[in-house]
Amino acid sequence: MRRRIYYSAEQRREIWDRWKRGESAHEIGRLFDRPHSSIFKILMKTGGLRPPERRRSRLALTLAEREEISRGLVAGLSMRSIAASLNRAASTISREIGRNGGRRRYRAVRADKQAWTKALRPKPCKLLLDAGLRRAVIIKLKRYWSPQQIAGWLKRTYPHQEDMHISHETIYKTLYVQARGALKKELIHYLRDKRRLRRSRYAKQKTDKRGQIIDAISISERPAEAEDRAVPGHWEGDLIAGSNFSFIATLVERHSRYVMLVKVPSKDTLTVVNALIKHSKKLPSELYKSLTWDRGKELADHKRFTLKTNIDVFFCDPQSPWQRGSNENTNRLLRQYFPKGTDLSVHSQAKLNAVARSLNERPRKTLDYETPAERFSQCVATTD
Repeated sequence: MRRRIYYSAEQRREIWDRWKRGESAHEIGRLFDRPHSSIFKILMKTGGLRPPERRRSRLALTLAEREEISRGLVAGLSMRSIAASLNRAASTISREIGRNGGRRRYRAVRADKQAWTKALRPKPCKLLLDAGLRRAVIIKLKRYWSPQQIAGWLKRTYPHQEDMHISHETIYKTLYVQARGALKKELIHYLRDKRRLRRSRYAKQKTDKRGQIIDAISISERPAEAEDRAVPGHWEGDLIAGSNFSFIATLVERHSRYVMLVKVPSKDTLTVVNALIKHSKKLPSELYKSLTWDRGKELADHKRFTLKTNIDVFFCDPQSPWQRGSNENTNRLLRQYFPKGTDLSVHSQAKLNAVARSLNERPRKTLDYETPAERFSQCVATTD
């Protein structure tokens, strides 16, 4: 049996530094020759958020000074003599001795530990103190809004009410650090990533290899107006998959981030292209000029799509999903409504439209906290 390990302050700092750099608990555990569970115990206490390092006040008595007090008491010195040798007020020495057992029972190490414990002054959480703000945050979380969307919406809706403003980091900390007691841990399930721990942005991500598309037009040939998002009508698309070979086509307009969902019975290129052709007729040509897709074989028949709709199709470079970042972000949002491993075929087109409407009514930071629906309606009004 291995003896129980106690991590020193330096080792804990090393654990948090590596966690912030994106290393896994398994990798960090190997560094100390311990299982990852011992690392998780440290991380779970604050939900994966690094606790602030405690520091002593420059005015507080140090352990060395307390040792001097203890030696002075043993030598029978008066409190004024001890205070003079430490260049401290006699009242400071008197209070220190009085609250730690008096002259007979004073012990430096015990007094120092007790002072360190009593110095804790947990600041009350803003969400705990303000019931109205807490209620507004909970309502939006249950609508699957992200903390950043909530924080931006609050500032936009209540521009002159400072008490209704809160940072997205405060919302995250209140969710993950349960000691704050303002938001229930169950609300984490309404976040896009339902992890029990908050992960570093540098944590390793899995990549997905896709097939080859014949005569694919590279994204590098896409018009500049599509690249800078200045002009509406340029879309990004992809499929999300469920169990029993069920799929949904997702489309996002780059300028407004407006979302449309299309029910597709299967993944074969004939079915997908037919569904996209039919759906393209719901929009005026001014608002559907191009479509950017990944390297999935479901759009192998892209030439027929372009011939039928006069919409140009561009393909991302292999293993470069970030080139259609708006669509990737939307697909992650959609997993809150359509979790992985569930059957997507049970959802009607009406249900998909309702989910799309829900996403389009969320404020977006990139739109200065306007909603995609508001921005897209402006585009529609311009084309009329």
